[in-house]
This record gives sequence, C-alpha cells and structure tokens, in this order.
Amino acid sequence: MESLHALAGGEFAPASTYLNTAVCGLLPRRTVRAVTRLAEELAEGRPGGSGESEAVDATRRSFARLAGVDEGRVAVGGSVSVHVGLIAASMPPGAEVLFPEGEYASVITPFTVRGDLKLRYAPLDALADAVRPGTALVAFSSVQSADGRIADLAAVRSAAAAHGARTLLDASQSAGWLPLRAGEWDYTVTGGFKFLLCPRGVSFLTVAEEAQEALAPMHAGTFAAERLWETTYGPIDELAHSARRYDEPPAFLAYHGGEQSLALLEEIGIDAVHAHVVALTRRFRAGLDALGHAPVPGDSAIVAVPGLGDRAAELGAAGIVVSSRAGALRAAFHLYNTQTDVDRALEHIGPRRLY
Repeated sequence: MESLHALAGGEFAPASTYLNTAVCGLLPRRTVRAVTRLAEELAEGRPGGSGESEAVDATRRSFARLAGVDEGRVAVGGSVSVHVGLIAASMPPGAEVLFPEGEYASVITPFTVRGDLKLRYAPLDALADAVRPGTALVAFSSVQSADGRIADLAAVRSAAAAHGARTLLDASQSAGWLPLRAGEWDYTVTGGFKFLLCPRGVSFLTVAEEAQEALAPMHAGTFAAERLWETTYGPIDELAHSARRYDEPPAFLAYHGGEQSLALLEEIGIDAVHAHVVALTRRFRAGLDALGHAPVPGDSAIVAVPGLGDRAAELGAAGIVVSSRAGALRAAFHLYNTQTDVDRALEHIGPRRLY
C-alpha cells in the first residue's frame, strides 16, 4: 500500500495528516511548479499572452484517457455548476428530472431555478426503481459528497435505458480514485480540484454523441470555434464539430497545473490508486468498528461517521484535517495517504464516548 509514495516520486509532503480530499486535493509539486512558472512569466510581461492553449488541449486529452472516451467528447470549463447549468438550460419546459435525496446542490439547483421543470427525488438506494416512463433525465453523483455512498451505477443506467431517460453523472467525488467509464453516460461532469488533484478552475463535461443534438452551446466564445483564432471578431460561423463547442474560456493558470496533475495520475494508474484507497478505508472502518463507532459501510474513498461531526475541529487542532458534513465526521483518503495516517486518526478519535 505504501508503494504509491514511490510511484508519486516525492510529489507530496503534507504538513498534516490530510484526510480531506473530498473538499480539496493536495497539489503535486510538479503542478505547483507549472502554475508558479506561468505566474512569474505573467508578472514579467509574457509575450505569448495569459497561457497556452496546448496545455488546455493536453489536459483534455489526459482526462479523456482517464475517463475512457475520445477527446472529442470532452468539454472543459471552470466549475461543475456551469456545466450542469448548460444541461439544465437545454431541457424542454415540463421535462421531469429525477435526483437522489440529499444530492449535492450544484447538481440540483441549476434545474430548480428554471421554475418550469418537474423535479422528483428518491432515496439513493431506490433511485433506479424511481425511474419511470416520462422521466427525461436522471441526475446524480457516483459517490455522495455527504457520506461517501457509491450509487448502483449499473442499475440506474439500466433503468434509464429501459425508460428512454438521459443520464447525468457527477464524478467529482470519484474520478481520480474510482475508474470512470464516461462513455456509459449521456453527460458526465467532474470538478478537477478534488481527487484529480488539479487547481480549482479545472472541470470537465463529457457529452455522448447522440446527446449533443439536445445541448445548445449557450456560452460559446472564441474557444468554441472549429478554427481557433480565425474567428476572433464577429459571430463564429462554424462551431467546433466536437464537444469543444461547449468549452468555457479556460483559466490558464489552472490548466497549466491541471496538465501536470492528470499526467501524474496517468503515470500511477487509477486502478492502483483505487486498490490503495480501498485498503486504507477498510483499515479505517475496521478500526472505527473496534472503537465502537458505526461508519457508513462500503468501499468508498470517503468515510463518514454519523454523530461525530462535532469532533472535526478537535481533530484539526491535532493536525488531522477532516470535515464535518450533515452531522457526520467525514474523512477522505487518496494516493498520498498511508496506514500511519489511518492509525493516527483512529488514535485521536478514540473509543466511543458515553455521555
């Protein structure tokens, strides 16, 4: 399990026991160097502008390989909520959208603000059963932010196909440790600043070829043109033939870093990260059970312990960085974590307190 440190080549040296990747991933040193290099060039008066489109293209290609799709299916941007907003804005009035109860706000709110859509909610473990004739879209996260539960992806995908519903999968809490097969979904959205280890400002939208007809490129700018830099002024007469037509103008500092972060994940391999993370979280859950606590079960990188949310600040003071979500203590493990991190967290959590 510790071998990932060797594979990462000294890219990480956290000053704390960092178990908070569900909030924000640690930046590899190579990423920090890339961002710093561009920032220094910009301070000095960089002749080539604010950044290189080649870095954006390389980041797009790298994510496409990690997600198992052609790069022509991938659009880039700055946030998940903007990608979801594009999809929500393209829904016909009166369309029914189904969500899990307690889904992350960025997946839901772009649809609620429309005011003319029919929205339904179902328990996560009953989401597939809740798909029905007339459901236009099922929108959900592969891994729930609040407690780390992993959705039954096969069941939801099968139910949606049976009823002719499109699917929107948010992979923000899974891409980078759980293998992603984006081609199995009509749309996927992914924030890059968590398990993909990118600077904030990197995000991805994948669009199935048959779903592109239903998605209007509503924020098309110069980066959405088929021939970049040939249509800088006046209306773009030919949008990109690929999902690049849905690009937001990229934040170059973030993408110069993101290129390096995704390259590192490709070098290590998501299967290796997955095996490492699952081994750590099994050790952590077993330790919690032995201490009399009851973590949310599963093989997720995110471990939630209901009723311990008020201990997050105490652990933080001891140098163990975790979160409090929905009344639970939430710890999230990634490639830079070790068995020592697990054992230190367990030691500070201690046995169940009886009041």
